Amino acid sequence: MVQLSRRHLLAATAGAAAVSLTGCGDGGDSDSGDLDGNKAGAMDDFKLGDQFKATEPLKFSIMMLSNQNYPFNANWPFLAELARRTNVSFEATAVPGSDYNQKRSVVVSAGNAPMIIPKTYHPDEEAFIAGGAILPVSDYTHLMPHYTDKVKRWNLQGNLDGFSQQDGKYYLLPGLHENAWQDYSLAMRTDVLTKHGLAVPATWDELTTTLRALRAAYPDRYPFSDRWSTPPQPGANNLIGILGSSYGTHAGWAYNSITWDNTAAKFVLSGAMDQYRQVLQYLSTLVGEKLLDPESFTQTDDNARQKFAAGKSFVISANAQTLVSECRKDIAKIPGATVAKIPLPLGPMGATLPGESRLENGIMISKKARESKNFVAMIQFIDWLWYSDAGLMFSKWGIQGDTYTGSVDDGTFALDPKVKWGGLNPTAPKDLQVDYGYFNGVFAYGGSTKILNSQFSDEEKAFQAEMNKRQTRDVDPPHPLSPEEREQAALWESTLKDHVFQQTLRFALGQRPLSEWDAYLGELRTKNMDKYLDLVNKAYQRYKDKK
Repeated sequence: MVQLSRRHLLAATAGAAAVSLTGCGDGGDSDSGDLDGNKAGAMDDFKLGDQFKATEPLKFSIMMLSNQNYPFNANWPFLAELARRTNVSFEATAVPGSDYNQKRSVVVSAGNAPMIIPKTYHPDEEAFIAGGAILPVSDYTHLMPHYTDKVKRWNLQGNLDGFSQQDGKYYLLPGLHENAWQDYSLAMRTDVLTKHGLAVPATWDELTTTLRALRAAYPDRYPFSDRWSTPPQPGANNLIGILGSSYGTHAGWAYNSITWDNTAAKFVLSGAMDQYRQVLQYLSTLVGEKLLDPESFTQTDDNARQKFAAGKSFVISANAQTLVSECRKDIAKIPGATVAKIPLPLGPMGATLPGESRLENGIMISKKARESKNFVAMIQFIDWLWYSDAGLMFSKWGIQGDTYTGSVDDGTFALDPKVKWGGLNPTAPKDLQVDYGYFNGVFAYGGSTKILNSQFSDEEKAFQAEMNKRQTRDVDPPHPLSPEEREQAALWESTLKDHVFQQTLRFALGQRPLSEWDAYLGELRTKNMDKYLDLVNKAYQRYKDKK
C-alpha cells in the first residue's frame, strides 16, 4: 500500500497557482474554454456542496486496481448505489495490484488507456507527458469546485507546485489531505517484548538494541522478517522508505530520484546522499548481525506473513488496516500472542514528518477523454466522488443508515454492527470491502482529518495523536521541466534509478561492502548523474528567477 511515495509518494508562484486552479497554465495555451461540444450529461450549474448527478445515463471507462484481499466485483452494492446517485456506471478494466503499474504503463503508452486512470503516484505521470497520452488536468480544475475549495482552504498550492511542468500545468489530480499523516510503521509482538522485559523502541537505534536482545533469546530465527518489496526492483519497499524519511532522504517506496539539499541550496541525487549511505549502513548492520531476514527485500508478502504467523519472526511492516486484518489474524493460533503497531521510530531527522504526505496517489485522465461529448460531466463526477466530503464519505463508508450511522462532524459516526472493516466490528458477518465494495482502494484517498479519523480504532487514534505531535517538514521546491528536458531527464533518471535500486540491495545484504561507496558514486557519474542534476538545478533556478 503507500506511497507515501508512495511516493511516496510539490503553482509556480502564488499567482501562478491561482492561475492553474482557474484552468490556464503559465506558459501554455489552455483549451479549457472550448468545451461547448463536450457538455452532454453535465450539470449546468455544478457548484460547491452539490450532489453530482448526470442529466442522462453515462458510462466511463476506468482502470480499477483489484486488491487480492477484496477483488473487484462488478456486482458490488457500491457500484449500484453510485449509479443511482450519480447516473454514472463504469466500464472497468480490473487489474491485480501486482500488475497495476506495468499494465498502466503499457496501455497509456499505447494510447489504449481508459478515460480515468486512478491510483497513480507522482511523479509516475511524468513518463507519459512528452508522448501526449494524458491531459494537463490543471486546465480543467475550474470545473471542479470541491477540489479547488480544498486546495485553497487547506493551503495546498505550494504542495502542488512540484507537480507543475515548465508549461505551468500539472498532469495528475492528487488526493488531498487536510493535514500531514503517517500510517505505515512496524508491528511488533508485544507479548514477546513483555516476556523479555523489553520496551517498545522509540528510535531506530533502540530497535537495533531490541532486535539484538531478541536474537540472543531466539538464536535460531531472525527477529525481523519483512514484506512489501516490489520485485523486480527490491530496492523499493516500505522499510527502506520509512528509514529514508527518518534519515532525510527519499528511498524505498518513497523513492524520488532527487532530494533538496537545503544547506547546498540545490538538488542532489537521493541515492548518492550520505543520508542514503547511512540508511544502507543501518540495514547492512541488521542483516550482518542476523537481526533482519535477508529475504525481507525479495520474498513475497505471503512468505513474510507465514514466518510471522509461525512465530519465526516478531517484527513486520504494517499499517492500521493490515495490523488488524492480517497481523492479528496471522498470530491468532499462538497462545497469548499480541501485536501492536509502534510509533514510527525516530532517526536523525527527529520528530518530523514529510510534507509530501498531504498529497496522495491520484488520477490521470487519458487524452481521448477530452474528445468525449461527456467530458465536462466526467470532470464534475470526478470532483464529486474524489473531492467532495459527501463523495468521500460514500466511497469510504457507504450509506448512512445502512452501513454506518451518525456523522463525523459531531463525532457520532459509527460503523453499523453488521459490518466490519479493519479493527472496527471484527466479528461482524459482512465485510465493508469484500461484500459491499466500499473503501475499495481506488476512490477514497484524502479528505478532512475528521473523515480520516473516522476509520481509526481507539488504538490507531492514539498512534495518530503521537504522530500529530511531530513537525511537518517543508516540501522540496519546484523544478519544472520543458517537454524536451523531461524526455531527456526520464532517460537518465530511469538508468540511475535502476542502478540505485540494484546496488541498494547489494549494499543492504552485505554483498557489496560500504567501503565501495565512492566507487558506487563513480558508477552513478558514468550514468550521467551530473548531467541529470545540472538539468534539474537549472530548471529550479529558472523557476526561481521567474518568481
